[in-house]
Amino acid sequence: MRRAVFLCSAEVWARGHGPQHPLKPDRLKRTFELLQELGAFDASNVQLVELRQATEQELALFHTPEYIEVVQALSRGQADLPAWRYGFGPGDNPLFSGMYESEALKAGGAIQAAEMLLAGTCDVAFNFSGGLHHAGPAAASGFCVFNDAPVAIHWLRQQGLRVAYVDIDVHHGDGVQAAFYDTDQVLTISLHQDPRTLFPGTGFAHETGEGKGRGYSVNVPLPPGTNDEAYLSAFRAIVPPMLERYDPDLVVTQLGVDTHFRDPLANLALTTRGHLALFQELDRLAPRWLALGGGGYALEVVPRSWTIAFGVMCGHSWPDELPEGYRARYGGSWLNDHEAPDLSPRLRGQIDQAVASVISEVRRLHDLE
Repeated sequence: MRRAVFLCSAEVWARGHGPQHPLKPDRLKRTFELLQELGAFDASNVQLVELRQATEQELALFHTPEYIEVVQALSRGQADLPAWRYGFGPGDNPLFSGMYESEALKAGGAIQAAEMLLAGTCDVAFNFSGGLHHAGPAAASGFCVFNDAPVAIHWLRQQGLRVAYVDIDVHHGDGVQAAFYDTDQVLTISLHQDPRTLFPGTGFAHETGEGKGRGYSVNVPLPPGTNDEAYLSAFRAIVPPMLERYDPDLVVTQLGVDTHFRDPLANLALTTRGHLALFQELDRLAPRWLALGGGGYALEVVPRSWTIAFGVMCGHSWPDELPEGYRARYGGSWLNDHEAPDLSPRLRGQIDQAVASVISEVRRLHDLE
């Protein structure tokens, strides 16, 4: 069994974007409670680690000093700054008290995970409150204030490690792709819903990098309705050969579970069984594994899928029946889905054909034929 670390602090669910915002901190609280009630943190190969804030110097590995200072000021309630210029305002990225501290904790977790993996004190680390892959160097975007993935990847690169990034969130990992688009020092792979149908509108197959980075950005845009089987066929056709060719020392993954058929913000059709298969694939492919959370907006789904993910990371399986205390507080009965989306044979055939076309195009663009 792998030596697994789970990075967590109650501070990451103590505040958030507001009660009407889709990114609800309660999804983190519920995930921690479910794992705790299942006894996950009592296992001999599991370590529960308290988060620390990323330092300004660590955040500056990706973000501009000006942006870091602005987030600090806005977090304190300073009202004389043009918040809109930095991506903040009503809608996706509202301001909230303690924003800097909360989001710096999430970025700090990614650095802690990287440090522990490099030191050899663990084989896999799950910073489940991270995976905020849309933020840019000087702007918030798509619910994301600090982009913890490139912060950690830049740190790992400074230590001389060869890093690959795999993103299975339903939304394209645009901020991470942009961070490494012109370099061959990091391989980025993102599987996501067709950008013609979903935010942020990037991640087409032809986005393969530029300059020295040409061929090191891989995008697999999937049609709405893509189910477990179709998604896994795309993953298996693209991700293993790309990682095998690149041969990374460490794999960073973003494990957004908004690909689920019940997610209210997107249109893919995976189940928790599809998620399990993806987590198992990543476990097999990652020599050292830094796992980040990400999207997921169905409160009844996210804790179950990330609990399944951590079970794969630490080599433990959980009972299918949810713990009694968890059921009493939040409802539900089962860890795994006991139902799946009902796709007609005609629609399933159309999806399979569309996914096969995407696979063919991506394999051609990246010389995987």
